[in-house]
Amino acid sequence: MVQRPNTVAVGTIVWLGSEVMFFAGLFAIYFTLRSTNPAAWADQANTLNVPFALVNTIILVISSFWCQFAVFAAERGQPRRTGWSPTKWGITEWMFLAYAFGAIFVCGQVIEYATLVSEGITIDGSAYGSAFYLTTGFHALHVTGGLIAMLLMLGRVFAVKNFGHKEATSIIVVSYYWHFVDVVWIGLFLVIYVLK
Repeated sequence: MVQRPNTVAVGTIVWLGSEVMFFAGLFAIYFTLRSTNPAAWADQANTLNVPFALVNTIILVISSFWCQFAVFAAERGQPRRTGWSPTKWGITEWMFLAYAFGAIFVCGQVIEYATLVSEGITIDGSAYGSAFYLTTGFHALHVTGGLIAMLLMLGRVFAVKNFGHKEATSIIVVSYYWHFVDVVWIGLFLVIYVLK
C-alpha cells in the first residue's frame, strides 16, 4: 500500500518556505541599510540591552521545547495529564507552558520597544530604527500568530470528545510553525544583538 504524505503537513511546510523568503527579504533590508549607514549603526546599536534580549531569547527557545513535548503527547494520543508528574502531562499542560513562555517573550519585546523609544530610537527616526523595528516587529507579529494558533489548538483539544489523528496533526503543524519562529529569532538575535 502506498503511503501518501499528509497534505496538511506538506501544505504547512510549503507555506513556511514562503515565510523563509519573507524573512530573507527583511534580513536583506537590514544588511543593506546597515552597509549604507555604518557610523549611525554602530552608535545606535550600542543602546541595545543584550543581556535582556538574551534572557528573552532563552525564554522563546525553552517554549519550543514545551511545544515539542506537546507534540509527543499528541503522538501518544494524550490530550490531558494522567498524573502530577511532568512525565504524565498531556497536550494541554505542555501547550499552555509553551503559550506562557511565548507570551512572556512578546511582553519582553514590548518592554524593549518602550525602552528604545524613550531613548530616542524610533521607526521613523533613523535607518537603524526602521531596520530594527521592521525585522523584530514582523517577528513579534509572527509569534503572536503562533500564540493564537496555540489557543485554537487548546480549544480544539477541549472541544473534541475523541482525540485522534486529525487533532494530533493540527498540534504537529502548529509546532512546525513555532519551531520556525524560534529559529528565525535566533538568526535575528545573532545578527542584531551579537553582530551589532
